Amino acid sequence: MPQFPLPISQLAQALGVDEHALRELMARREDAPGDPTLVGLTVAEAARRIGIGRTKLYEYVSSGEIPSVKIGRLRRIPAEAVVEFMAKRPLATDFDTAA
Repeated sequence: MPQFPLPISQLAQALGVDEHALRELMARREDAPGDPTLVGLTVAEAARRIGIGRTKLYEYVSSGEIPSVKIGRLRRIPAEAVVEFMAKRPLATDFDTAA
């Protein structure tokens, strides 16, 4: 099974799933899993890891909930910031409901 540099145990705990099952699922993915060694993700890559759209991720970046850095004209999201964001989401109180 491949090793992932992200703290999968924290992510599994935040999602409320078994860590072993999450690792198995990640290992089986065949649809362009991306490079798990990247430390700076594009907005699209970070949004895909979280499972949200780019526009929503830009909202989180603008509000400061997810940190980002500018490298020239490029914006990058630290991979650890995605994990930290997901770990604290169950504690958030802003529950938006779809209409």
